[in-house]
Amino acid sequence: QLLLLYGTEQQHSWISLHCFYKNMAVIRRNRDSQSQSNSLVFCIITSFGCVITALLITLVYAVSTANTINPAGNDAVHNVAASLQKDILAVEEAAKPLALRGAEKAEHFLESMNVGGHAMTTEQQEEKPTLNTEPMTMDEVLSFLNHFLIQLHQNFVGNKKTEFDGVWKIFHDFALEVLYPWDREYLQRMPKRRKDGSVFVSLASYRDENCINTLTWAYEKSKNPDLLNVGLVQQNCVKDCIGGILDKTGRTEKVPPDDDCYELFCESDIGREHCAAGRVRNLFINEDESLGPYMARYFASKLWNGEEWYMQIDAHMTFLQDWDAVSIEMLQKAPAQKPVMSHYPPFDTVNLEENAKRHGISRLCGSTFADSDLENQIIRLGGTAAGSYTDTPRFAPYVAAGYFVAHSSFLSEVPFDPFLPWIFMGEEIIMSARLWTSGYDIFSPRTSVVGHIYFRRKKPKFWESVHRLFHYGIHNPLQMMVLNRVKTQLNYPESANDFISPRTLLTHIDEYSMGTERSLEDYLAMAGLDMGKKRVIGPQINWCYSGGVPPGKEEYAHLYNNVDGDGIPL
Repeated sequence: QLLLLYGTEQQHSWISLHCFYKNMAVIRRNRDSQSQSNSLVFCIITSFGCVITALLITLVYAVSTANTINPAGNDAVHNVAASLQKDILAVEEAAKPLALRGAEKAEHFLESMNVGGHAMTTEQQEEKPTLNTEPMTMDEVLSFLNHFLIQLHQNFVGNKKTEFDGVWKIFHDFALEVLYPWDREYLQRMPKRRKDGSVFVSLASYRDENCINTLTWAYEKSKNPDLLNVGLVQQNCVKDCIGGILDKTGRTEKVPPDDDCYELFCESDIGREHCAAGRVRNLFINEDESLGPYMARYFASKLWNGEEWYMQIDAHMTFLQDWDAVSIEMLQKAPAQKPVMSHYPPFDTVNLEENAKRHGISRLCGSTFADSDLENQIIRLGGTAAGSYTDTPRFAPYVAAGYFVAHSSFLSEVPFDPFLPWIFMGEEIIMSARLWTSGYDIFSPRTSVVGHIYFRRKKPKFWESVHRLFHYGIHNPLQMMVLNRVKTQLNYPESANDFISPRTLLTHIDEYSMGTERSLEDYLAMAGLDMGKKRVIGPQINWCYSGGVPPGKEEYAHLYNNVDGDGIPL
């Protein structure tokens, strides 16, 4: 456009603008480099130097041209300068990733551009853009998520002393402008679900040395490894790394960079084939870009690519032989149209094969209202119950984040909420309630297919990186504030809509809240939860502890042998 406006004499300006484009590309490519900070600073300074050079050259030419035509030259200079400013803004906008260009949708943006230097006609401008309904490719997904995380982090930089409410505002405003529109577009362009027995595993890892074993064992113990696909969200430190807190004084020490789980697996004998086939998809997030476990699972859910079954696990697991086939078989035997299988897995030290022979299993039945200040009275799951073996999985009231499996159709019915950063507690109860009210019945597995490493003392935790990015002590009040978005959906009296502050915690909440097939009140009664008095009503949850059926499911009672774990008739 500048060339058309100002003639061939402006070649020097175009060279400068070309320099700008090249450096912007370098900035994006340098995201995962260990020398990221230095490269970013260099490229940013160089890029803007290019723009300033283009501006100066063009203005000098404008002045000389204006003086030739009109000795006064004032009007010409001002007109050229105004036009140049407009074009420079257009260049800067065009240099952004498609998904980051303000409120405009990626698929519509090209239609609004001045393509090929030709201005659009009035008729063209008035034409309504055609919505892209093609399934979103994995390249599109990964490109968008990478750009979003980079830009969000850049928005955070320089806010070291900002308080928790200011940090939330930065996240909320950018997520509302960029992430939310993309999420709604994604839900319209989700990959088509296959009916081929394929399994997708959502695997979120935060600086976890067990990640490589989890990936390796998942494929080694899989009955159908060629049908197993993993969405890995890897949050690692790559430079100037600090380990976890070592003692009560808060002492830490420097540690080597974290192992790249994806690279190690893909270089291994067992992983090479699966990575080459695209069965392992990797979203790398720098440690200081981490938004907590729930958001990591949100990102992982977007790495699903049409697989029939969906499983969510942690990055520190062990596996039963044929765990994938056993999981699907249990789901198919559950007496429900839309079953979800979940529980707290046994410790990693348990021999899963021997445990399966003994029919050792636990159900997730209990919960408590957290009494620590930093958890804001959120419901914490706990209270497991043993039971006698039945061929049919038993009903349960809760979904655990560390292991659940379901048909992948839930991703469109109960999509992960893009406005829940930095929370650790609360993800399980909100997912349980949303699934149940959307018509999903929750079951405990009849066989434990995975084990879990529950204690990782002195290992890095994500809130420590939040403290380093901003300042010490910011995570707890930040988490407590964001948890109000969860609490208002669960009918906590103190978190009723009228009491919520800031109001941005309610942004688009109805689109990521309870379903319409069953009421929240019925769910709370089934789980024995009294939100007003913050207590669990024991008799209302006895059906789970005794191995029976919840209210409304009496027709299935005969499937469970009419005995509890002690063999006592119900």
